[in-house]
Amino acid sequence: MSDNTVDTLSLRLFVLAAEKLNISAAGRELGMVPAASSTRLAKLEKLVGADLLKRSTRKVSLSLEGAEFLPYAREILAQEAAAFAALGKGKAEAKGTLRFTAPSTFAQAFIAPILPEFMDSHPEVELDLRFSDAQVDLIAGSYDLALRNSELEDTSLKGRKLANDTRILCASPAYLAKNGVPQTPSDLASHRIVSFIGLAPRPLIGPDGETAAFDPRNAKRRLAVDDGLSQKNTTIAGAGISMNSLWLVHQELADGRLVRVLPDYEVDDRSVLWLIYPKSNVLTAKVRVFMDFLLEKIGRNPPWET
Repeated sequence: MSDNTVDTLSLRLFVLAAEKLNISAAGRELGMVPAASSTRLAKLEKLVGADLLKRSTRKVSLSLEGAEFLPYAREILAQEAAAFAALGKGKAEAKGTLRFTAPSTFAQAFIAPILPEFMDSHPEVELDLRFSDAQVDLIAGSYDLALRNSELEDTSLKGRKLANDTRILCASPAYLAKNGVPQTPSDLASHRIVSFIGLAPRPLIGPDGETAAFDPRNAKRRLAVDDGLSQKNTTIAGAGISMNSLWLVHQELADGRLVRVLPDYEVDDRSVLWLIYPKSNVLTAKVRVFMDFLLEKIGRNPPWET
């Protein structure tokens, strides 16, 4: 490495060290002895003018500057791989660490059970999974891929549709027996509503094309939650009427623990289940095979639509 040029081997060493939090292990994977890997990282840090990794006698951790630099280092390496692949050179096999985030409720129901099959098929891909209903920043978090159930509005992101995210209104039979069954959207104002925190009003389209709105703020009483599973379970317990994704409640609708409310009205919602990734990222082999796997196992025949 020259005094003023960053070579991709140094970047690859840094990325591996950041993922493993072990400089020696990262160096060994690249065929370096510990002293050489430490020297090479030190030269990289001198060149960029920042300590990318914090070192102590017990552990290695990523510095703030290192966390900021990491996604750019990954992008350079991805661009290099794509350039060689375009010329028919290099290896296109899926390998390396894949950082993926998804809503916890969906991931637990549909993604976690099929992960062993993916791991068996792609033994060189290491999965770093973060399941949370909180929406994270893909670029700041250095995520390769994310699942989101919303309208794709961020112009810095690209995505592939996994499946429809149909929303419905539902309640428990016990709640409706006690409080009455709404016949029109205006009847919802006299009911208790269980809603997700921050849920904006949603249009309802009637059988004759008339429009109304589902607005939890107009309810007689409102219970707000920040977790999809909690919203479902609270609704099953009889707390009120809620709007849920069909994928979340399809089993409860089938076994009678929940029933649809205003079934003749369609929730006019633009939410779709998207697999998204930063637009600036090259679609690497590890990302492509995981996307294709999810599309095959979930998107082709969504379990909640059968």
